[in-house]
Amino acid sequence: MRFMKKTMCCLLVTVLAFGFLRASSYALEAGNDPAVDRLNEFADMVMEEKGQSFGYPGNQNVQLTGFYEWLIESGLDTAIVNNAGDPFNNTDPSLNALDFEREVIEFFGPLYGFDPDNLWGIVTFSGTDGNNHGIYFGSKYLEKKTQQQPVVYVSDAAHYSNMRLADLQNLDLVLIPSDEHGCMIPEEFEKLLVKDRPALIIYAMGTTFKGGIDDQEAINAVLAKYPSIEVYRHVDAALFGGFLPYTEYRDAVNRNVQPYDSIAISGHKFFGMDEPAGLFLTTMEIKENQNPYNVTYLNGSMPMINCSRSAIAPLKFWWMIQHIGIEGFTEQANGMLERAAWLKGELDKLGWRAWLEPMSNTVYFERPPEEIAEKYMLAPDYDERLGGELSHIVVMQHVTEEGLQGFLDDLADYMEESTAAAA
Repeated sequence: MRFMKKTMCCLLVTVLAFGFLRASSYALEAGNDPAVDRLNEFADMVMEEKGQSFGYPGNQNVQLTGFYEWLIESGLDTAIVNNAGDPFNNTDPSLNALDFEREVIEFFGPLYGFDPDNLWGIVTFSGTDGNNHGIYFGSKYLEKKTQQQPVVYVSDAAHYSNMRLADLQNLDLVLIPSDEHGCMIPEEFEKLLVKDRPALIIYAMGTTFKGGIDDQEAINAVLAKYPSIEVYRHVDAALFGGFLPYTEYRDAVNRNVQPYDSIAISGHKFFGMDEPAGLFLTTMEIKENQNPYNVTYLNGSMPMINCSRSAIAPLKFWWMIQHIGIEGFTEQANGMLERAAWLKGELDKLGWRAWLEPMSNTVYFERPPEEIAEKYMLAPDYDERLGGELSHIVVMQHVTEEGLQGFLDDLADYMEESTAAAA
């Protein structure tokens, strides 16, 4: 009898929820709320344009419809859950999703070469938040070890957040020149290396515009010449860190092959989160050598920068693990790389100057006319070494071969018209 009552109650909640959604849909269609009308205009614009967002690394194939259906049916959309605390020390599981957050970290950690017995991490607000933790954890670890503040080294082609965050944390920053491929130049790094202070190296695993990957082996060979320098290695792998573990290039982010201390990965790029999010992974050893800041009301040491953190983002990650999983991620990752290689080949056939770095899904090329650049939302860049104005296409999951063919056709038409006009 109790089971039947519970079942009827659940059915009633479900009916009411769907009734609310249907009523809401009627309100959206009826146009009787100016605020909703404006939101509808915004949503229509996004849905119309998202398929041609070729110049930025967001995955527009978001697969969270089932998650939101569950969220509403469960009633969790009417509650506040807050992951304030350490996901690896959750003494009070009420009104938080820390256990899910820990499971997310435990799923991803081994894919990057972390030992499950020496793994710590959190779901972050973004790749920048992950880099902030990497720089903070690295600097505090080195300060504790050496009693000196480290110097931060990063290439001038890496994401600008690293420079901003070094400034935010009041750390000395040395920008290392990059080559025409967007990679840190090891010889320049050696010239600028401060020999009497610890080094906090940020490796760019896929630079923002060209998709260049810093040569960790070459940079480590430089550091090996100066064994007295204590080193912390952080990898900024916002986009590439998402897909490389599912490809033949997985060793590039495997810390057992390319040693590093922490890594930051974005959730809204490869993984298709519908809002900024990410992962920060490091070792328990690094975590335990941070300033403790024991917080009595959270019953433990809180090493992370943020107190309150999203409890919904870990649930979304957990949902993706369950419903997409390694098989789905592998299919998506290799499809992106295949389409990027195809695009580069087609641009070569057209005679339009283009480049594609190893392991990359980012094809960069001579900037086309503005009407084409605007149509496909192509970000601008400039490099005199490559002839000046550049654009790129980041081949994400939603950037299909059909869509790329449309871009190529527009480019071919422009070239034909230009040739005819010149004649």
